[in-house]
Amino acid sequence: MNIKKTIDKIPGGMMLVPLFIGALVHTFAPDSGEYFGSFTKGLMTGTVPILAVWFFCMGASIDVRATGTVLRKSGTLVLTKIAVAWVVAMIAAQFLPAGGVQTGFFAGLSVLALIAAMDMTNGGLYASIMQQYGSKEEAGAFVLMSLESGPLVTMLILGSTGLAVFEPHAFVGAVLPFLVGFLLGNLDHDLRSYFGKATQTLIPFFGFALGCTIDLGVIAQTGMLGILLGIAVIIITGIPLILADRFIGGGNGTAGLAASSTAGAAVANPVIVASMKPEFLPAAQSATALVAASVIVTSILVPILTAYWSKHMNKKRQSTESVSAADEREMKLRSAKGNI
Repeated sequence: MNIKKTIDKIPGGMMLVPLFIGALVHTFAPDSGEYFGSFTKGLMTGTVPILAVWFFCMGASIDVRATGTVLRKSGTLVLTKIAVAWVVAMIAAQFLPAGGVQTGFFAGLSVLALIAAMDMTNGGLYASIMQQYGSKEEAGAFVLMSLESGPLVTMLILGSTGLAVFEPHAFVGAVLPFLVGFLLGNLDHDLRSYFGKATQTLIPFFGFALGCTIDLGVIAQTGMLGILLGIAVIIITGIPLILADRFIGGGNGTAGLAASSTAGAAVANPVIVASMKPEFLPAAQSATALVAASVIVTSILVPILTAYWSKHMNKKRQSTESVSAADEREMKLRSAKGNI
């Protein structure tokens, strides 16, 4: 049976399929973890420890050696993405209640959901798109995007906008596994290879554990809103990313548009933040469902839009080059006539 090949055809499938299975279990058999206990309970309720191991392995997989072009490109995209999420948080905080909207079409929408959907780029999706439509340096820009993984950026945005107060040790705790992994991976390349292999393997496990916290009734309620959130993420983050890529990163905007997605790992951030700040618990479940929908929507639309943008920019470049070549030939002819 080609189970993996089938799952891989679904955008973010290795994350979202186990998440959906976990949500089915939680919706129709919510006491399964307590009933089976032991390792089964640990697998169903171990979102935070599984993510901690994944975060460590992600840090170990990053090579500190990168070209200046890669650092400039990735730094531009990462900082722009975070800055946009910060501005959105500042504006949304003026209109949305701390626990999120409770009734009506926008029920479930919260500042936590908006930040989690916008502050992290799907690095794997970005790299695969840019390998087809960009340069090697642009494809390699996903290196710094890995630094967005985990709850740290979400916590920083919530803290800096005054929406939450985190103790300094909470920030250290959020990033420490990543930093230890990063250090070990760069001290020993064999360790980087060893731990780096686990990053993909752990994805379905934390997807399932995360799904075991979600009631499918919430997903049904936020379905259309989740689709709109995904579209909003592409528009709101995509435009600044395109401009930043063109005027700072030295590209033609293709890399910026390719970075306007929602990372699969972002689905876990609302629950993690809520585990540290209980005041976000009322919004966490709906935020998780909305971010999951945004992951699917952006995973489908971003490659299509990036392909269109890349073709448009290539045609524009070829047209400009043709005009320049024609002007150059005309100048040579005029020069030749003048010499005669």
